[in-house]
Amino acid sequence: MLTSLLNDPITGKYAVLIMLMIFGSIEWLLGHYNLSKRSTSDWLTEFFGFFLLTGNSAVTLFGVHYLGNILFPDSAQVLQAVPLWITLPLYLLVDDFAQYWYHRLAHEHHWLWKHHRPHHCAEEMGVMVSFRNSWVYYLLIPNIWWAAFCTFWGMVPATIIGLIIKLFVVTSSHSTWKWDEQLYRINFLNPIIWIIERIIVTPSFHYSHHGKTKADKISNPNGNFGNAFSFWDQLFGTALFTREFPSILGLPVDLKEPWSVQLFYPMIKSKNAKSEWSQDFLKPITSELAPVTLSLESGVYLWCKCGHSQHQPFCDGSHQGTRIQPILFELKKKSNVKLCNCKRSHQSPFCDNTHQL
Repeated sequence: MLTSLLNDPITGKYAVLIMLMIFGSIEWLLGHYNLSKRSTSDWLTEFFGFFLLTGNSAVTLFGVHYLGNILFPDSAQVLQAVPLWITLPLYLLVDDFAQYWYHRLAHEHHWLWKHHRPHHCAEEMGVMVSFRNSWVYYLLIPNIWWAAFCTFWGMVPATIIGLIIKLFVVTSSHSTWKWDEQLYRINFLNPIIWIIERIIVTPSFHYSHHGKTKADKISNPNGNFGNAFSFWDQLFGTALFTREFPSILGLPVDLKEPWSVQLFYPMIKSKNAKSEWSQDFLKPITSELAPVTLSLESGVYLWCKCGHSQHQPFCDGSHQGTRIQPILFELKKKSNVKLCNCKRSHQSPFCDNTHQL
């Protein structure tokens, strides 16, 4: 029976439902749903997002097999005899490497960001948050295509086992059950959890990605891109390990668009001209040559580097990705500061009179 299950591509669909039921039940038993402040639009975004992903997976699987058998019949089942110890790592590593870069690109490029933005509109975590992306995001997501080709090539057992492993990590890293939180407090387990968190994505690692602002020194909204494995972030310089959880999640500027706009843009556009999902939205340049002199209280501040913030000279999350990051600075006491607003200072965030050149 196990052999037949591992050779049936549909088994992966059942695995998704089982994993959601397991972690969903844990969240329910812990009483997290009673504490939830999700809006109706939040629930609908996650509910219909789930069907967008599963529906697209089924169509892609059928399409690849159907067209593959017509166009490339000799390639069907070509890797069926390759041992599992080779095909399983192959499936997992290629899948997660592709997802890391796709996810990172979704933060780097404004066009793709619009389709990933629903994921970051969530102000609470939970097992269903992983399904908050638009139909375009799921249409292009490499994981679905890679899984379909792997099954066409005969790597069905590797794909199903790999999918189960990924589902466990991804679902647990989004869950409100922070399974790693208690382990950090047990001193003799520190060496073990240190190894674990540098291999797989833990709740702490991924919650950091969903944090609202870097100003809390915990959040890393333009880093920690890994899907199942955290070593991609370590390899490419986007990892932040704090073993803490941000107290505020979501986006600095969220216009609370309805679920239909979030999931079906550009077929359905926002009527709010300030929304990134509106018809003619363009990010305005808000930087100016003249510096800004302010009297600031002691505290942590996040200076805008991209020049698009509506709250100059401070960051409002208008930037994307790793190329142009806001700069965090801290004042130990109340001070008068002259902050750069031309975004060309060599002593950022402070003005060095470069604007006069």
